[in-house]
Amino acid sequence: MPINELQAITLLKDGDISGLEYLVNQYQAKAVQTAFLITGEHAAAEDIAQNAFLRAVERIGQFDDQRPFLPWFIRMVINDALKYAKKQTRNASIDGYDESVLDWLKDAKPLPEEYIESTELRNQVLNALMLLSPEQRKVIVQRHYLEMNEAEMANELNRPPSTIKWWLHTARKNLRNMLGGNHKEDAGENHEKS
Repeated sequence: MPINELQAITLLKDGDISGLEYLVNQYQAKAVQTAFLITGEHAAAEDIAQNAFLRAVERIGQFDDQRPFLPWFIRMVINDALKYAKKQTRNASIDGYDESVLDWLKDAKPLPEEYIESTELRNQVLNALMLLSPEQRKVIVQRHYLEMNEAEMANELNRPPSTIKWWLHTARKNLRNMLGGNHKEDAGENHEKS
C-alpha cells in the first residue's frame, strides 16, 4: 500500500525505518543534483545525499510535520555540500564526468543540432559554476535550480533581502564574465522580478 510524505515521516518518528524508503524515492535525485552543483564531484554528491538522509532519520524528531519536508532536508544537503566545497583546494571541472551527470540537465529529446548546442552551453555553464566560490554556487543553486525566491532565500540563510540580492548579483556577474557576457544576461534578473 503506497504511503505519502506525512505517513513516511510519522513512521520514522515512531522508529519505523520503512518510512525512509518513500523519502529516498522522492528526494534522492534532487539531493544528489543539488550537492553536485555545489561540489562539482559526483561521488561526493552521492555521499552527501546519503549522509543527509541518515541525519534526517536521526533528527526527524526535530522536524515540524506541519511544514514541507524538502526545504528542511535540502538545507542539510546544501550545508554539507558547502562545507565540502570549502575544504577543496582546487576548482573542479565537469570534464571527465560520466554522461549520466549531463543527462540530469538535458531537455527531453532535443534535436541533434539542439543537443550539440545545448550540451556545449551546459558544459560551459557548469565549468563556470565550478569556478565560483562555494557561497556563490550556493545562491545560484538555491535560486535557479531549487527555484527559491529571494524572500525564501533570505529566510533560509537568515540574511536581509538586500544581502541576498547582492550575492545573486555578484554571482551572476561573475558567471557572465566567465561565459564571455554573451548569454542572456538579463534572463535571471527578469525572471526574478516576476
